[in-house]
Amino acid sequence: MNDQKPYYETMYILRPDIAEDEVNNHIDKYNQLLEEFGGTILDSQMRGKRRLAYQIGKHREGVYVQLSHQGDGQHIFKIEKAMRLSEDVIRYMTVKQEGPLPTPRPSNKSSTQVENNDNPETKVESKEKQPVTSPDTSISEKVNTEVKDNTES
Repeated sequence: MNDQKPYYETMYILRPDIAEDEVNNHIDKYNQLLEEFGGTILDSQMRGKRRLAYQIGKHREGVYVQLSHQGDGQHIFKIEKAMRLSEDVIRYMTVKQEGPLPTPRPSNKSSTQVENNDNPETKVESKEKQPVTSPDTSISEKVNTEVKDNTES
């Protein structure tokens, strides 16, 4: 029953004042370190800049990055040590997950915009295909069926 292998999710928060290319450099650095330490990366996503629940240091915002990975568990201490020594990482947390492995999601913003543009068109088409009934018609049909049921009894 428990044939699924456990995996880990590490969420880390980078300082909000660093440049976007430097954020990408940090993501690549931690992904490479993870592979060097014996882990395999399942998914890596930059979640963007968000407001923190409480102030950390002097920061009220942070750049969130989610990293899903698999391994024997020994690589977690090493990757967290590298994050602890970095001045750009203001928080990190690793959680062990059970269940199906996460599927990698596309990280391109342009592909999500194309998907969002397609959705309204399909919604419009689905609305056109539905039959239109007025409220008066449906009420009169209910009354007619109730009258028929009462006369049959």
